[in-house]
Amino acid sequence: MKLHYHPISGHAHRVHNFLSILGLPHELVHVDLTRAEQKGAPFLALNPFGQIPVLEDDGHVIADSNAILVYLARRYAPQWLPATPLEEAAVQRWLSVAAGEVAFGMAAARIVQLFGRGDDMAPLVARAHRILALMEAQLEGRQWLALDVPTIADISLYSYAARAPEGNVDLAPYPNVRAWLARVEALPGFAPFASTPVGLAA
Repeated sequence: MKLHYHPISGHAHRVHNFLSILGLPHELVHVDLTRAEQKGAPFLALNPFGQIPVLEDDGHVIADSNAILVYLARRYAPQWLPATPLEEAAVQRWLSVAAGEVAFGMAAARIVQLFGRGDDMAPLVARAHRILALMEAQLEGRQWLALDVPTIADISLYSYAARAPEGNVDLAPYPNVRAWLARVEALPGFAPFASTPVGLAA
């Protein structure tokens, strides 16, 4: 099993972390984003969208971080994605949040700080706080986002929430979120996500 990734990518970390938690042996293949290696012909043969991560497993190539999480859960650890309609819908709802509001809020704000881009931070930070407030409310009186047990929803949301301060998004107002982050980090096999001293984390 090979995971094409970059250590500062939250999308890649989702998959790396889940592989580690599941204890699945895998090879990490570093994709040099600074040289746009993901846009070169060899990588595009794996993923025409030119994005990491990409997983190679048993002759199959799976792209998109959330799609990979679904694949891994279905194939190796179905308890992370229960199959009853209501439970699966609860998980998928948060996967959509990770792919939408989180990608265009917390993740985008972090990218601006990491690469010193001139984007307007205000709407990105505001979007991040909106989602964090919803997560805070969801976690009131419960340990995990989607169900009463950890699921791939928690894995998908963790990475960018944990590094939100790198995008000038303060986690101090969200005690439930911070406690949830600590619970994810306490999962056996958890793989830490690289931190970068930018934004509020500087």
